[in-house]
Amino acid sequence: MEMWFSEFHAPDVKHSLRVNKHLYSAKTEFQQIDIFDTPEFGRVLALDGNVMLTERDEFIYDEMITHVPMSVHPYVRDILVIGAGDGGVVKELTRYKTIERIDLVEMDPQVIEACRIYLPENACRLDDERVHIYFDNALRFIRRCKNKYDLIIVDSTDPFGPYEGYFTREFYGICYNALREDGIMVNQQGSPFYKHDAEELQRSHKRIVNTFPISRVYQAHIPTYAAGYWLFGFASKKYHPIDDLKAKEWTELGLETQYYTPRLHEGAFYLPKFLERMLEEVE
Repeated sequence: MEMWFSEFHAPDVKHSLRVNKHLYSAKTEFQQIDIFDTPEFGRVLALDGNVMLTERDEFIYDEMITHVPMSVHPYVRDILVIGAGDGGVVKELTRYKTIERIDLVEMDPQVIEACRIYLPENACRLDDERVHIYFDNALRFIRRCKNKYDLIIVDSTDPFGPYEGYFTREFYGICYNALREDGIMVNQQGSPFYKHDAEELQRSHKRIVNTFPISRVYQAHIPTYAAGYWLFGFASKKYHPIDDLKAKEWTELGLETQYYTPRLHEGAFYLPKFLERMLEEVE
């Protein structure tokens, strides 16, 4: 008998992957964690029935949420990563020798433990000496931080359940306070294609625009995410994501990537008309 894993992208739309083996399943106090082995996308991490990453396309998400801000801010030393318990974002960040400290705040310790065992390629840099892991609620953690970070990466799940608080105006405000005077915050903004997701995008974008002087949305194409089309938010106290792009300096670092390039970086901020209209409605 064939086994399939299905994720609902909308009430009338679901995306299904054939499964070779259900490798891991656990119900924690925060969420349901599952890891599957699939023939097309390799190992798949799902939280509460939603795909967080697959071995086949995780590089797109991790590169775009990491290298976009890193190629704009010239002096990143201290970073806060929220969520990202799989380790993919940390893996990309540790490739930068100039980074001195990465604080990773993950609500659910079981996510990290499961990924260390079943997704070791993602979790392989969690033991880097610059990485400090805290099992805490990010709202509580960041309230204690003032003028501390050059970059905050919010790699949370969608704005429902235990992570709903990471999309509020209060949350963006305390992120603003935790950043230094030229700090950058990036976060995942979901897909704009289906109605419910589009409404959540507009709400969170409005809150970020009202908090940061510079706020832009950029895009990437990720096959296993809703509609294959995903958005990120770039918010900064000082740097513009295109005008302040250090393309030459970033290229000279010699970092090998599979998706991100400085040329793609610039193009990612040029959005389709329907999305421009959606964002203009709340700006």
